[in-house]
Amino acid sequence: MNKNIFSFSAKAICTAASLSLHTVVYAQQTADISTLSEKTLSTILEKDRTYYTQGKVADYIPELGKMDAKAIAFSVVGKDGKIFNAGDVHQKFTMQSISKIIALMIAVSEKGEANVFDKMGYFGSDKPFNYFSNLETTGKPLNPMMNAGAILTTSLISGDGEKPFLKILDMVRFITKNKTIDYSKTVYESEKSTGHRNRGMFYLMKNNGLISGNEDQLDNYFRQCSIELTAEDLAKIGYFFANHCVRFDGDATYKNAEMAKLVQSQMLVAGMYEFSGEYARTVGLPSKSGVGGGITVSVPGRMGIGVFSPSLDQHGNSLAGYHMILDLVKQYNLSLF
Repeated sequence: MNKNIFSFSAKAICTAASLSLHTVVYAQQTADISTLSEKTLSTILEKDRTYYTQGKVADYIPELGKMDAKAIAFSVVGKDGKIFNAGDVHQKFTMQSISKIIALMIAVSEKGEANVFDKMGYFGSDKPFNYFSNLETTGKPLNPMMNAGAILTTSLISGDGEKPFLKILDMVRFITKNKTIDYSKTVYESEKSTGHRNRGMFYLMKNNGLISGNEDQLDNYFRQCSIELTAEDLAKIGYFFANHCVRFDGDATYKNAEMAKLVQSQMLVAGMYEFSGEYARTVGLPSKSGVGGGITVSVPGRMGIGVFSPSLDQHGNSLAGYHMILDLVKQYNLSLF
């Protein structure tokens, strides 16, 4: 037998054996999802709690800077809508950019995907959430997850005055089955008084012919960012999009597999801003963060995850929140990849 052929065959067998062994070991390390419990979440939460010391609470919006950096919560909505909670689960915080996925759903429902994305891209980005993207070149936002695209998305929702915002608020209340959810007037006023960069994006898009209305539309964006909820509410939102827009209690009023695919795909490519690529490698799940400290996660067809810790990394994502998600994903092999 040719020596080279034998050498190649031996290497192939060894490689295959090694891969097989690795697969077996990995499978042994992956916990059965049916073992998920509140104790599991509490263990992960306590392990990752101190990550808040490595980040910083957002203070460019003054009201956000008042959040307790030590606050932390972890929630999962699993099979059949079963809810698991750990930490400060009653702590309310503002949605901020997580509201963008709700606005996108409503705008596309009303105007159609083609009409919405004719005005913006499906692109990911290596730039921060408040980057002006390519507004001064192509004139269109990169995607609906960055501020420029989100401001445009909200402006596309039909209705005068506060009506577009009220549609977003009502949808959040429906998905979470929580009619008490409202927005923080103080955070709204704080966002409005300091939101000059967002105002600049609004007027650039108005100049480019993408927006035809007035600043009422921008005010609606500030209001939607100021909606207050809990980590459990975020887990319910994650579950909703993970399950074809069916609510955690089985209500299929808005069931729409294509809408769920659209929203989750945008969460995956741009939901964590310029960290989205690395996040896709480590976590590998559609997720959306907000500078209020929350992250909502969809595990397609399976569950929703909600985390909260207001101390943020340099990208504007919750530090402890990210590590809690990462540990849960590793423990139960939840990544899409």
